[in-house]
Amino acid sequence: MIPKHRKRYNNQFTEAKYNSFLEDITRSYDYKPQFKIAETPAFIPKALKTKLVDACHDIMTVINKPNFKALTDAAFFDKTNIVPNEDDQAKFIQLDFGVCKNDQGELVPKLIELQGFPSLYFFQELLGRMYRKHFGDAIPADYSQHIDGMTPEQYVDLLRDEIVGDTDPKQVILLEIEPEKQATAIDFYATEAALGIKVLCITDLKKDGKQLYYLDDKGDKIVVLKIYNRIIFDELDQRKDLETAFHFSDDVDVEWIGHPNWFFRISKFTMPLLHGDYVPKSYYLDKLETIPTDLENFVLKPLYSFAGAGVKIHVTRAMIDAIEDKSTYLLQERVAYAPVIETMDVPAKCEIRMMLLHNSKTNKTQIVSNLMRLSKGEMVGVKYNKDKTWVGGSTGFFES
Repeated sequence: MIPKHRKRYNNQFTEAKYNSFLEDITRSYDYKPQFKIAETPAFIPKALKTKLVDACHDIMTVINKPNFKALTDAAFFDKTNIVPNEDDQAKFIQLDFGVCKNDQGELVPKLIELQGFPSLYFFQELLGRMYRKHFGDAIPADYSQHIDGMTPEQYVDLLRDEIVGDTDPKQVILLEIEPEKQATAIDFYATEAALGIKVLCITDLKKDGKQLYYLDDKGDKIVVLKIYNRIIFDELDQRKDLETAFHFSDDVDVEWIGHPNWFFRISKFTMPLLHGDYVPKSYYLDKLETIPTDLENFVLKPLYSFAGAGVKIHVTRAMIDAIEDKSTYLLQERVAYAPVIETMDVPAKCEIRMMLLHNSKTNKTQIVSNLMRLSKGEMVGVKYNKDKTWVGGSTGFFES
């Protein structure tokens, strides 16, 4: 997105460098990522950086309202998903923006969706380091993955403070469902290495009264005091085969980092509550008095799905009429991604995830990193980008 840096990067790119870059990532934790990693990072110009910061501020103004919880209580479509001991602030917030162009040809972010749940915080740090290691001559030294210019060391220290703090790392766990089988497993291994915490499947968690524990490699009982939760409720609801001693609805003596209830509160359910220059019009389908006539400019999204599942992009009136429970869908204005990243063939479109963290020392939610997805398909996602190059997971380096 910054022509001089893009030209410089593309001119020095070789497949040999890219393959070495991928091999180095695999060697880092003796694990090959199960998703496509893009051939390039993105270079984010100051003007777009400013708009992204403004957009995050606008959205956080709504999330920080005193009545936000009351506004989002209906997000719990299944009351059995409510987890006790909810805290006052979401520890992790992800805001996904499509990079678009306005009528004046300026780059602008448009919110796609949001979630109150951790993302690939530690893998993104690894990814940024690897881009610099293998393509460093083409990445300006004063550009950073972090909007405030944090160093990678400061970034990891901040995450350690917020996830582990003064607790013995043995008593802090990353919780998943069969973590070794997840597409994001490399982030778990990066987290374990950086923080010294245990990565556990929920089936390995044991319960004694209100106390949770696991057995270490020696068979010793280790009491769990903090849970860095990475379980997606969609998957948990589908895995009826899992035999667990602990259920999320149990009242237990642990501190959630961050609390699972924010997964529902800050989600697609939140979209109609947001307004502004960087937010597409969004409506609860069951609350719409009149269906728009220009449905080609909208998408249908199931409120309670993950990773783009069930999104319909060619909306018709018949499609809407066929939905039996309209309270479970959003109608959202379609965002037109701009093909702004020059590649070796056709330009790529991109989506940028602003990764936020609530800092317990400052009591403020701050932007700490970013994740990017490059696409040449109709939508961002693997099935729309098969057999394409210069697509996949990436990161942005912000102009200083």
